[in-house]
Amino acid sequence: MQNYTELFYVLLMGLFTTSSSMLGAVIGLYTTLSKKIISGILAFAAGSLIGSLVIDLSYKSALELLRKGFSLNSAWLFIAAGFATGAVIYLYSSLYLEKRGAAIRRPTQLYEFAVSLKQEKAKEIAGWLSKCELLHHLSTEAIENILPIVKQRTINPGEILFKAGDPSDALYIVIDGKIEVIADTINNKNEKATVIANLEPGSTFGEMGVLSGGVRTATIKSTSGAKLLEIGREDFKKLVDSDQNIEIAALHLSHERSIANLSVEGIKADTWVKVAMNNLNHISKSERNKLLVETGNAKGAGLAIVLGNILDTIPGCIVIGSAFHGFGNMSFTLMLGMFLGGIPEAAVSAVMLTKAGYNKKFIFGIWSVVLIVGMFSAIAGKQFIGNSDSLLALFFEAVAGGAVLALVSHTMIPEAIHEGGSKAVLPTVAGFLLALFFAMNEVA
Repeated sequence: MQNYTELFYVLLMGLFTTSSSMLGAVIGLYTTLSKKIISGILAFAAGSLIGSLVIDLSYKSALELLRKGFSLNSAWLFIAAGFATGAVIYLYSSLYLEKRGAAIRRPTQLYEFAVSLKQEKAKEIAGWLSKCELLHHLSTEAIENILPIVKQRTINPGEILFKAGDPSDALYIVIDGKIEVIADTINNKNEKATVIANLEPGSTFGEMGVLSGGVRTATIKSTSGAKLLEIGREDFKKLVDSDQNIEIAALHLSHERSIANLSVEGIKADTWVKVAMNNLNHISKSERNKLLVETGNAKGAGLAIVLGNILDTIPGCIVIGSAFHGFGNMSFTLMLGMFLGGIPEAAVSAVMLTKAGYNKKFIFGIWSVVLIVGMFSAIAGKQFIGNSDSLLALFFEAVAGGAVLALVSHTMIPEAIHEGGSKAVLPTVAGFLLALFFAMNEVA
């Protein structure tokens, strides 16, 4: 009977800890929290959790291991192994889910995901640009401006890209296939076209017309098909006007060759690409909003979001359940940290999910699942870890603690700084000091 009573209390503790997520969802959907308040609560909660993990979990586990005959070093290695295992499991599980849609729950994770996706998409383009004589002379600042305006274009076998006399609306870089440059000398239909050049991957064409504003002086065709990079005339003119290096490179190319294969002699393409990729850390608001909607509507995104929230909930509730041996020694600061952190987390998440196109029913459904999972995770922690003094139980408790610590550093602190800036360190310290206060009073 005593065991069932304790399990009931643990169930209530899990419910209390996770109920803040429902409160946060209501706040996010029906009202607004200022960024400073969100930052302060998150930072304070993060400090509380760190303090609880250090004192309530790690220190007590170390004492238990010492009582079992472990040396100081071996006890540290045991706890460190558990924490490291939990942190790795949490981090890579979280990153996996974020790539499948869970990243839209939080601004910092969405930003990180957007930067990663942008770099991945641009890496191949940057590699092609690095082989183009016209562009590998660019400054690193100009590279950042080039990548967003480059478009990919495919020419089917036998297709004519443009004819002599057409307006010069873009310049092109060949990235795959072959391009034929046909002279404008055909007087009748029976006269055979004269191919004056064959362009291989890396070749640039069309820059003369873009620079001069004139019409095309030759016809461009691909007999076998080709893939091109395209930079529009107006975009290229803006780059020329804003960066002297681009203008010099364009003039150099125009004067030194008619239309020929290009090379990157003297410049390592992989170095150029690396420099280019380092300038892709900026994500515009329009890019972020577009990605938010696209990711939210992707197949499996809803499930990834649910699993992401569950992943954030399980470790903390397991620790809370495992540490409960009566109300006299329950982990109050850990519960407080989880509860407070859940409010702004859920509020921000509700706003982000709304922007992504999810309705209120779905959002409340997510947090209802989190409530249930939180309660049963606390019971599992009590039943399988808290009721055992085995080394395996201590190890899994450390694993759960490592996952919570990874949650704090991966999510809560970055979000706090994102919303409130560097001053977020002050409530973080305050949260830690509160945990220390309760721990010292417990010892006294």
